[in-house]
Amino acid sequence: MTTYSPPSTALLTDHYELTMVQAALESGEADRRCVFEAFSRRLPDGRRYGIVGGTGRFLDAVESFRFGDDELRFLRDHEVVDDTTIDFLAGYRFSGHISGYAEGECYFPGSPVLVVEASFAEGVVLETLALSILNHDTAIASAASRMTSAAGDRPCIEMGARRTHEEAAVAAARAAYIAGFRATSNLEAGRRYGVPTTGTAAHSFTLLYDSEREAFTAQVTSLGKGTTLLVDTYDVRQAVDLAMEVAGPALGAVRLDSGDLLSQAQEVRAQLDAAGNRDTKILVTSDLDEYAIAALAAAPVSGYGVGTALVTGSGAPTASMVYKLVARENGSGELEGVAKRSKDKKSVAGRKWAMRRRNEHGVAVAEVVGVGEAPRNDGDDRPLMTQLVRDGEIVGREDLAAARDRHAAARAELPPAATQLSRGEPVIPTIYEEHR
Repeated sequence: MTTYSPPSTALLTDHYELTMVQAALESGEADRRCVFEAFSRRLPDGRRYGIVGGTGRFLDAVESFRFGDDELRFLRDHEVVDDTTIDFLAGYRFSGHISGYAEGECYFPGSPVLVVEASFAEGVVLETLALSILNHDTAIASAASRMTSAAGDRPCIEMGARRTHEEAAVAAARAAYIAGFRATSNLEAGRRYGVPTTGTAAHSFTLLYDSEREAFTAQVTSLGKGTTLLVDTYDVRQAVDLAMEVAGPALGAVRLDSGDLLSQAQEVRAQLDAAGNRDTKILVTSDLDEYAIAALAAAPVSGYGVGTALVTGSGAPTASMVYKLVARENGSGELEGVAKRSKDKKSVAGRKWAMRRRNEHGVAVAEVVGVGEAPRNDGDDRPLMTQLVRDGEIVGREDLAAARDRHAAARAELPPAATQLSRGEPVIPTIYEEHR
């Protein structure tokens, strides 16, 4: 399993996380046992399900959440918090428990995607870190799932690095891979997370040469006849003829990156077949999203390269997750539920557990969330919570292959309407079972 050890993540947070700790330390409440939960009140408008992404990255980030000399010096020099708080942060090591949905799992409104049990001071400082990772990666994984569903058995390749922040590109490639993408163009995602990488040439390579024939010859000579030649720099039909002349029947693929992809793919397929290049594949790119991929279902294409729409969540760049205190220790040492009651932002008090309720055919029919204790299993339910951190030690780390398998199984478990691209409500309801 490939692992990545980032630098300190302690300052990837908001100023007020630390001022809350200062005030809680001064009042004597910093050690009060608390439960925080990350969840979404709703799915992005019109979406029928979501896919959890970023859990593994969050665990890496928690492990690196350490205030070293540089971080403490910054806080002291800028008078962010007082010396007492700086002393507390210098020794910060998360020692609580974290559980939640494993990566690749489907989620719905109210799903307790992440549950953090710790002292107030230990738990509250993880809020921004958890949300920045989960909101981004979940948005990408959810969009990617819709794309791979629309693509069916045809592979999708992530190639959006040039359309987003350089670190977001790496995270996006990882999240897309979990949701079924076959590979990425991003080499750092390959090095850091083991995501398969691929790529051949851009239009600039063709434009470098005095003729398209010279460009194709150089590429085939270097990369072999099984390479993919980009054929829309000038005239597509002429380029396909040149590609076949240079590489012959062994030409691996041609790529279309502009124009009416459906009609062009049909014309190119006929051209290839007529010349005997029946095994040469057609790959398409050019601002694809799940709707464009679905529209190309009948086209004679072999795969899709997706960039901008993927790394921006295909219209939903965040999962809108929040991180709320839902329970705290009372004077008797027991946990009591607490909740925000403000208009339009209400939350459900109490620590949560979740199961996926299924019918006799194994199809999901409801997201059942137990409040106060685990919901009752009617015999067909599938528990969704997994232990991620126990007493400060990470116990839930896994490789991406497990997350990919989970995504495929979880999506297949949903009702058929889940993969419809038309706007709709969540495909299954969220039901709360309260235990008092």
